[in-house]
Amino acid sequence: MAGIQYLLWLSTRRGLSHRHQVELLDYFGGAERAYFADREAYEPLGLTEETKRSLCDKSLDGPQRILENCDRLGLFLLSCQDGAYPERLLQLSDYPLVLYGKGRLFRFDEEVAVAMVGSRECSAYGVKMAGRIGMGLARAGALVISGLAQGIDAASLKGALQGGGPVVSVLASGVDVIYPACNSWLYEDVAARGAILSENPPGTRPDGWRFPQRNRILSGLSLGTVVVEAGERSGALITAHDALDQGRDVFAVPGPADGPMSAGTNGLIAQGEAKLVRTAGDILCEYEGRYAHKLCRPRAMSAEEADGRLEVLPTPPPEPEPKPAKPAEEEALPLAPRSGLEQMGEEQREIFFLLSEKPLSADDIVGRTEIPARRVNTALTLLQAGGFLKELPGRRFAAAVRFEEQE
Repeated sequence: MAGIQYLLWLSTRRGLSHRHQVELLDYFGGAERAYFADREAYEPLGLTEETKRSLCDKSLDGPQRILENCDRLGLFLLSCQDGAYPERLLQLSDYPLVLYGKGRLFRFDEEVAVAMVGSRECSAYGVKMAGRIGMGLARAGALVISGLAQGIDAASLKGALQGGGPVVSVLASGVDVIYPACNSWLYEDVAARGAILSENPPGTRPDGWRFPQRNRILSGLSLGTVVVEAGERSGALITAHDALDQGRDVFAVPGPADGPMSAGTNGLIAQGEAKLVRTAGDILCEYEGRYAHKLCRPRAMSAEEADGRLEVLPTPPPEPEPKPAKPAEEEALPLAPRSGLEQMGEEQREIFFLLSEKPLSADDIVGRTEIPARRVNTALTLLQAGGFLKELPGRRFAAAVRFEEQE
């Protein structure tokens, strides 16, 4: 753990994306060297003024508080310099410098880890399929990884737990922040039987923009990602595309041709980006040859028996997830034709979705994306001209329309 305070310092610099954190680590040859560098050493890197100011702040009070909070909460820290840090994550260009954890420390590179993702507002069919597949994977010796959201995440974890296996949840908040609160029972079960992980320090709130960033860790830790149900634009599809970019396997459960929650999964299958799966066996057959020592062939279980076991621990009734209160200036946005969204460029869409979460300045957008300031300003101008954004006091920008509910 030598030098952990410098990694914590670098990982908490304002305006520095995960990719830039890794680039700085490589450029200077370590977090400690990046810490002791002066402003002139940062100049050739093309950083924003906000980022350079943050790098010139050499206080270690923040990292010390993080370490104290981890001790107080009984959390473990896993840095990219540790031998136990997953090689699967180090393969990413934007791997987290530090992981915070609660529960058991896994050797992920030795596990048949499979991520399971899907919609929060899923159908009864999606819950059933997620539970069955999660249970089948766990019974065979695979490690199920998911988030902690209502819907497919909860059903997948519940199935794996009922299958007798350990599970892992990767959170967009701090490890100590349970979101949604109605899943506190599941959080405790996962922590007791497996692990809770996050790249965010304790106390970090689950801001909407953190979820897409979290998704790369879900897929990065796993050999493959299973999408059970997903709309045409959902966080689950972001995870699937992260997995494809990372060279991981992608699996998808087919659904009704006219089902809105099957549009994303059916699309992945139709485009040849995902293998169609109906059972855990359709996934496990891809890894039996390489991981014969980890996997087993459990006693066959009928669908009725699996469903009966899944009903042993009834899912608590869903509670409305708390949404951050929005100021009046952001309420009652008019609904715009979807064609407007389809006409946006990739960077414009990224900025629009970011501003749909909350108003930000141009500098804030640069700090939270990897888009250069010049292109951010151009995109803001085009989005305003198209009527998709509005400018607020203080040179902040916010979405002026909505296309559909975001997950």
